[in-house]
Amino acid sequence: MKDPYLDELKNDFNKYSSDLKKLKKKLLKAAPQEQEKIIKQIDNIAKQMEKNQKQSTKVTKSRIKERRLKK
Repeated sequence: MKDPYLDELKNDFNKYSSDLKKLKKKLLKAAPQEQEKIIKQIDNIAKQMEKNQKQSTKVTKSRIKERRLKK
């Protein structure tokens, strides 16, 4: 299904995934004091990813419903 908004959500999700990978590497090398800050960043990104997935699901369901109604 081609949809600009869904494509944007997918791109955002990929960016979050990339950011998480970078933070994971950084976390393993960080001093204990820095680890707390990094963990908070990881939590924030995880929350954004969750919101992104919920929004993506809603939009997908809406698009499917629209297609059904057009037929």
